[in-house]
Amino acid sequence: MRWRQAYKGFAVLALVVAALLAGRLQLPLREPPEGFARVLRVHDGDTVSIRYRGRTERVRLLGIDAPELGQRPWGPRAKKHLRRLLGQAGWLVRLELDVQGRDRYGRLLAYLRSPQGLMINLQMVRDGYALVYTRPPNVRYSAELLQAQREAQVAGAGFWSKGGLQESPRRYRERHPRL
Repeated sequence: MRWRQAYKGFAVLALVVAALLAGRLQLPLREPPEGFARVLRVHDGDTVSIRYRGRTERVRLLGIDAPELGQRPWGPRAKKHLRRLLGQAGWLVRLELDVQGRDRYGRLLAYLRSPQGLMINLQMVRDGYALVYTRPPNVRYSAELLQAQREAQVAGAGFWSKGGLQESPRRYRERHPRL
């Protein structure tokens, strides 16, 4: 009889852990330290959800365009790389806004920096997991992003390697519009 109780307890614990890992169960959100946002979810290679100033916000990384998830294998790889960069930053980031604060979808537009000062947007381009995508008036780091893209091309980083990305994310979206 004791082993059945232990088994039931283990089964309940396993279900809770599985729900947490699957993102189905939310623990109460701790507010990030002052001046930082906590990354809650990576949607793709250039969009994340954060906890910032008591609110949950969706953020589009400024100055870059990562492959869409349907652009296999580079879309999922870009998402995984962004997740890796944010994990190294402890899932905490500083937001830096440019001129226009939100896009037409209501997403916050920002450059993300790790607590150590690494610009995540720039690193995605430097590592070959995102293209430069500047839209005026948000052009503060255009020169730095373009230089990083040239360096990634020369080095054959990420999708700049042989047999890499077949079409730009923008062209892919034109061919596969959302309903």
